[in-house]
Amino acid sequence: MITPKYFFLNGQKYFTESEVTLLDLITYFNYSTSLLVVEYNNLICKKQDWSQINIINDDRIEIVTIVGGG
Repeated sequence: MITPKYFFLNGQKYFTESEVTLLDLITYFNYSTSLLVVEYNNLICKKQDWSQINIINDDRIEIVTIVGGG
C-alpha cells in the first residue's frame, strides 16, 4: 500500500503518492525557472540542486518569482 505524502507549497497543503522533486513541482506548476527563488524547509535552494531534492512528508516549500519594475 502506498502512503500519500503531504507537503506545503506557498502555504497550501498538497498530497502526492509519487516521488516528486523540487524541479518536478516547478515544472508541474508551470513556473519559469529564470528569476525564481525556492525556499525548502526555510533554506534557499540552489538551482542546480532542485532535481536532487525529493519532497518528503511535511516539507514546506516557498516559490517566489522576482518581478522587475519601477
